[in-house]
Amino acid sequence: MNAYSGDLDLNVTDATGNGVEVDVATNLLNGTVRLSLLWTQEIYLHLDDAERVAKSLLRAATQCRQGGKARRSGFEGTSSPSP
Repeated sequence: MNAYSGDLDLNVTDATGNGVEVDVATNLLNGTVRLSLLWTQEIYLHLDDAERVAKSLLRAATQCRQGGKARRSGFEGTSSPSP
């Protein structure tokens, strides 16, 4: 089982056209966010693409925070019990 869930809405490649891609994923087991640069160690982004990556990182952080709250309360993947 893969613990990472990638952002399927993120489709960003290097501004120089060399095929480098960005991937943002959340680890569903431990609540961390992974930022990957595929095929290289650096990437050059157009301004719009940089905004897309930033928004993807924010979505991943929000997802991790929500998952962390569910794990701490003991109700991950379920609704809270009624009082």
